[in-house]
Amino acid sequence: MTDEPFVVDVTIAAPVGEVWDALRDPALIRRWHGWHFDGLDEEIDVIYLKGAVESAEDHRLEIQGDDVFELTDLGDRTRLRLTRAPRGGNPEWDAYYDDITEGWITFVNQLAFALERHPGADRRTVFLSGDATTPLLEAAGLAAVSGLPAGRPYEVTGPTGEPLRGQVRFRSANQVGLTVEGWGDGLLVAGQNPPSPAHPGGTVMMVLTAYGLDEAAFTGLESRWNAWWAQTYPPVAAQG
Repeated sequence: MTDEPFVVDVTIAAPVGEVWDALRDPALIRRWHGWHFDGLDEEIDVIYLKGAVESAEDHRLEIQGDDVFELTDLGDRTRLRLTRAPRGGNPEWDAYYDDITEGWITFVNQLAFALERHPGADRRTVFLSGDATTPLLEAAGLAAVSGLPAGRPYEVTGPTGEPLRGQVRFRSANQVGLTVEGWGDGLLVAGQNPPSPAHPGGTVMMVLTAYGLDEAAFTGLESRWNAWWAQTYPPVAAQG
């Protein structure tokens, strides 16, 4: 274990003012942060607004837990650097440190994707999560993308039988992000997190983001993927 803080560092093809606004306006945060659920607005308020310390002039934002966003103006691009607070002296909080870090990797890449590919657009999402009972990319028919670098095209048959094609958007140690043409130039983020104190067996998750699909198309997408997930990663019965 190391006490060095974890850093997420991305360059976004958008002006620094647009990136800053996307971190401060709840309506804009809703277009990229995480996934939709009944408590999303409250989550946004707790993470980005309550207790936040900001400097609009310096484009610096410190949020709960002392995680720090720093934006650097690169003209028509922006460097976003998120430095996580180091582990502290609270064992209960530290048990979730790695899970929170993985969440930030997802969120920052969602932000970059939304600003670069769908500025000003709303999205629809499907979130899937469970215990890591089987390797995720293999189960999802995505093993072929496991070694592809960011920027490379891919084309596979997904776990629901539908074709998935696009580009590898990003990679990290535990996650891969794929653009999906059939979801209105959407984004699929797949993650397999290693064991942690909070989750001794590890976890798996997917976030599906779609743009411009009508109600029937999105409902069908949601239904197919939820059904596959429930069959592949059924809930593990509580012990005791």
